[in-house]
Amino acid sequence: MATVTDAKRLVIKIGSALLVDRVTGALRAEWLRALIEDVVGLRARGTDVILVSSGSIALGRRVLNLPQSVLTLEQSQAAAAVGQIRLAGAYDAALAAHGLTAAQVLVTLEDSTDRRRYLNSRATLEQLLRLGAVPIVNENDTVATDEIRYGDNDRLAAQVAVTAGADQLILLSDVDGFYSANPTQDPTARRFDVVAAITPEIEAMAGDAVSGLSKGGMKTKLMAAKTATAGGCVMAITQGDVLHPIRTLEEGAAATWFLAQGDPQQKRKAWIAAMKPKGRVIVDAGAARALAAGSSLLAAGVTEVAGRFGRGDPVEVADEAGRVLGQGLTRYDAADAERIKRLRSDQIEAVLGYPARGPLMHRDDMAF
Repeated sequence: MATVTDAKRLVIKIGSALLVDRVTGALRAEWLRALIEDVVGLRARGTDVILVSSGSIALGRRVLNLPQSVLTLEQSQAAAAVGQIRLAGAYDAALAAHGLTAAQVLVTLEDSTDRRRYLNSRATLEQLLRLGAVPIVNENDTVATDEIRYGDNDRLAAQVAVTAGADQLILLSDVDGFYSANPTQDPTARRFDVVAAITPEIEAMAGDAVSGLSKGGMKTKLMAAKTATAGGCVMAITQGDVLHPIRTLEEGAAATWFLAQGDPQQKRKAWIAAMKPKGRVIVDAGAARALAAGSSLLAAGVTEVAGRFGRGDPVEVADEAGRVLGQGLTRYDAADAERIKRLRSDQIEAVLGYPARGPLMHRDDMAF
């Protein structure tokens, strides 16, 4: 069974009910400080950490004196606009106390369903982690309409985990795992330590219980688990309403672990390999050898560009004899790829007018 100590890249989902006091509507500052101390510990041992945090609407509705009843879309967006500033400020202050940088990342459902936006999101998260920042992700409630909303941060967290190539996702919840029935209503309900596969029987056990501040019930958590595990990411549901919830989980707190269906990187490469290519690049012998050794594809190794493709599209890679080596997602459209073929990375800006976006295709975005 997986443990938190195994994680190389970890996504932690924090619900509104954990971050915001149910009675006063104020931020639970002590709980947040304890969580950030857990994050500091994870970072110290080399684990990348991404936080997916609710709370902007819950914080904003208090400031705007909005009712505790269900809000209209416009009221929710107004509350989010006010609350997001306070939420970001709280994370910034808590992380800065430990010398860490907070980065706010706001997304909508469209950012994962559109391939170019998906790649942009992935590249941004990668760069932030590489630079040592801690991304704080939330749905962009100020602009998202019902048609482009996740609607709950459980599913958003799962999509972020898959996008970022995380190997673990932890949902901090108001329950300590997945039960055979609602434990508050059925005293015979049993908690699962491990769920190896999400079967129809498992899905039938999920109830619709929703807390006072959050939207996600157990059904949304199962939906998140299906997304995460299909992408090769292990997921855990555990009690979050304790100080140092991640440390507590490491020390053996009750939880349900949903096992990954394969490796996240292998899953991603299989996804890329299954795409229909929209173009082709021919590479020289040196580039072919470098690709075989696991390197990214640099523009300098490209000798020919064919087809009409945009940035983020799948493009076939072949050697000078015409043998297909594989395919990958390109960081440049066909016109720009044609202009920078055979060029070193330090020559690209002079030709395109903007700095190179790294290799033509990154090795993580290629399948052979």
